[in-house]
Amino acid sequence: MQKLIIVVFLMIPLYPLTCLGQETKILQKARQIFGILPKQMVSEQNPITPEKVTLGRMLFYETRISIDATVSCARCHPMSFYAADRLEKSIGNGCKVNPRNAPTLLNAAGQISQHWIGNRKDVEDQARQAIIGPPSFGMPSIAAADEKLRGIHGYKQFFEKAFPKDKEPVSIDNFAKAIGAFERTLTTPGRFDSFLQGKPSTLDSSEKSGLAQFMEIGCAHCHYGPCLGGGMYEKFGNAGPYWNYTGSTTIDKGRYAVTGSDSDLYVFKVPLLRNVAMTSPYFHDGSVHSLSEAIGIMAKAQLSDTLDDAQIGSLLHFLKSLTGDIPAEAQIAPILPLD
Repeated sequence: MQKLIIVVFLMIPLYPLTCLGQETKILQKARQIFGILPKQMVSEQNPITPEKVTLGRMLFYETRISIDATVSCARCHPMSFYAADRLEKSIGNGCKVNPRNAPTLLNAAGQISQHWIGNRKDVEDQARQAIIGPPSFGMPSIAAADEKLRGIHGYKQFFEKAFPKDKEPVSIDNFAKAIGAFERTLTTPGRFDSFLQGKPSTLDSSEKSGLAQFMEIGCAHCHYGPCLGGGMYEKFGNAGPYWNYTGSTTIDKGRYAVTGSDSDLYVFKVPLLRNVAMTSPYFHDGSVHSLSEAIGIMAKAQLSDTLDDAQIGSLLHFLKSLTGDIPAEAQIAPILPLD
């Protein structure tokens, strides 16, 4: 009887240790591939200051500098929808349809570029170019936008605080810097980050299984880094024309429009997957509304792999764990200055 008790005592730790070892391997691999999401996406060219962020949050909601006074950043990137608008393609001034789906702005400053085809260098460049984008704000020139902005006299004090060294602080260039500073604070850490920081219980077993599968089958080859994407360009449709999988009615040539190089035909920036469960529809043209369907399409089109329902379900569980917390202040629309 004594021997039996000893044997049972020695065997009790074996199962938990085996599981713990597997969890540790998953955690270590995930840390290597993804890393920790920073609190802010800093920029040497545009240092973040409280004054810039305050101004940028106001300007994010400002419509009066668009050609018809209806468009602001928040129109295509409402915080209530996780900074995406849930449309296949956003609607700009004069009810113009934008050429591609509006991706979320949350964590967007951590990408190598902006826009699906990488034709905007960073969030500051995106904010500046949107002002003169025909389907966006639609202003005829930066100079015309400068004049409109300076006509809203209530902003002057805020620009002076944010850009105290500038002789003429109220400008579209500084508009872009303020918007950029605000957007650089829009990081959304969540349960996945707690897991990466050494708290394994923050993900359940199905989410951990999905994470392991995500890394094993090849998803992480493109969707790596703290944003789980946004770090490279890739052809959409390695296994064949992407529209055969998505059912897209319009063929988009991708980065070819930027570079003119045949090697960039149907190449797009790899989208980040943070908050992906909250930002449908998917792909550059918003052609797919179901995340489960998008997972299956990606496996077929990019990896030449057909996943069964259980595999898709496992990946779906993991991707849902990437939903994070939007900074509280960013969710509150500010009071804008009067003319």
